Amino acid sequence: MKIGAHYLGGGRCEFVVWGPFIHEIFVVIVSPMKRMIPMNKDTRGYWRMVVDDIYPGSLYLYQIDRGAERPDPASHFQPRGVHGPSLIVDHRSFQWDDSGWGGIPLEQMIIYEVHIGTFTLEGDFDAAIDRLDDLARLGVNAVEVMPVAQFPGERNWGYDGTYPFAVQNSYGGPEGFKKFVNACHKKGVSVILDVVYNHFGPEGNYTADFAPYITKKYNTPWGGAINYDDSHSDEVRNYFIENALYWFLNYHIDAIRLDAIHSIFDMSPKPFLQELVERVKSLSKKCERKLYCIAENDLDDVKALEPVAQGGYGIDAVWCDDYHHCVHTMLTHERGGYYKDFGRADQFAKAVREGYVYSWEYSEYRKKHHGSSSKDFPGSNLVVFSQNHDQIGNRMLGDRLSEQVSFEALKLAAGAVLLSPYIPLIFMGEEYGEDAPFLYFVSHADPFLINAVREGRKQEFASFSWKGEPPDPQDEGTFLQSKLNWETRDQGRHKLLLDYYQQLISLRKSIPALSCFDKKAIEVINLNENNLISVKRWKGTSEVYILMNFNNEEVRIVVRLDGGGWNKLFDSADELWNGDGSFMPLAVEGELQLNMKAHSLVMYEKAEEGS
Repeated sequence: MKIGAHYLGGGRCEFVVWGPFIHEIFVVIVSPMKRMIPMNKDTRGYWRMVVDDIYPGSLYLYQIDRGAERPDPASHFQPRGVHGPSLIVDHRSFQWDDSGWGGIPLEQMIIYEVHIGTFTLEGDFDAAIDRLDDLARLGVNAVEVMPVAQFPGERNWGYDGTYPFAVQNSYGGPEGFKKFVNACHKKGVSVILDVVYNHFGPEGNYTADFAPYITKKYNTPWGGAINYDDSHSDEVRNYFIENALYWFLNYHIDAIRLDAIHSIFDMSPKPFLQELVERVKSLSKKCERKLYCIAENDLDDVKALEPVAQGGYGIDAVWCDDYHHCVHTMLTHERGGYYKDFGRADQFAKAVREGYVYSWEYSEYRKKHHGSSSKDFPGSNLVVFSQNHDQIGNRMLGDRLSEQVSFEALKLAAGAVLLSPYIPLIFMGEEYGEDAPFLYFVSHADPFLINAVREGRKQEFASFSWKGEPPDPQDEGTFLQSKLNWETRDQGRHKLLLDYYQQLISLRKSIPALSCFDKKAIEVINLNENNLISVKRWKGTSEVYILMNFNNEEVRIVVRLDGGGWNKLFDSADELWNGDGSFMPLAVEGELQLNMKAHSLVMYEKAEEGS
């Protein structure tokens, strides 16, 4: 069941809104000329009406039972913000140039996460388009866009959105987003859109005036949960499934990234997530190109990845926070909050070998056993990173890894991700060591809500050892501090790090062993239990041997590489990468004693026979 305002052409538009307990609804045309049209109700509680003599660009509201006038819960555009009228959009009018686009296969993706508001000085889609060539030169082929659903004001991470179908007005609205996706496809870049199906934002959410979108059956950090399994939940599920299909069909995106599915509460025999994935796969067949579902799942629960036939959801890939936590703690030695569960080299070795570190082991932070084993799932099912919006922005000062560790450690973190047997994700600016923080920011209008956000942030930091006061999320300066400084990417160490990332990405794409996701084609060893990890990977005749030294000092090691000669392919300690110079030989064979610089990474490639 399609919902919202759908322009049919010829000055006709169909309006559909769900309101099972409402006695009377009028479509109120606000502009260009005000008029009111009564709607008809069907047996499922949907109100509908086809209105004549109305065109794209017209503004409208719904009047409920002769009382409140509200925006459309399925509005396609809110040009005047979350409290203003909705606007009719003709999605057929956009001229797409991507008819031959087939998308980037998931297993080939190099993902780059972007927040549109801080990605450029202008903070909109048009300015983001101008940076696509920079991303293409880096080697990125998939851009993940943080939520663009209409949120209050002009600055927000996007997770406070209250109109899941409406593209944020300050970013450029529907037209701007379509131009951005179209430009990405012309550059050979897939677009992943972050969507939020676990809650509505607190300001501008009028869904309760229409229907039971929220249930009190479960409690969440945002109050009642989205109603996925209580009475009348069929139409709530329809709302969000239609939303996912809407983005694929009208905006030509290539994948959705489902935010925090651990906060989607659903005990029904056929869970919402399973139904959603089935519908996306069905659409994928019709479109004759693969459309993907990626998810964030704090539970480390492989049920998200398991096929529907085995009782799973069939999601294509999930974010692996464990991988980040291992890299972060080994380099920073932080142990506050959830980091207390990490910090050991054997844990990182397991993360490289399997993915999830916690596969039903006891978590000191959670005070219970946690997780499930991902060892039987290919590496292409997991997305890994050393930084992302959460792991930076949910720090009190929003400080990036570049502000926490040495340059050598920063290069090691990059290699740990880009040479991993998983799908790598880069957070915007990471590739050149951006100095600007990525802070949490909002622009709410309700003073009570503003204060609640301020206090909530302070409480979140209580379990960490960070000192001082967090920047005010409501202050515009907090937002402005978070904008990227693009001019620095061509200067000094920033330029060198950018070249370093480009080289690692190029190696990942060109060496078969580095693009292999088979867990049976990898050997990981925690050498001497001294924070030095060796990784051997292979695919056919292609073999690589990677050493990662997470120690703060030089380490002497003994390695044995049999089966012929091995040539050094990459060394982060080389002077080329502003290192002190490497002791690692250009070629090795058999057993050798080697000295490896602190916080360095080296990779050898097996020589071809006869070479």
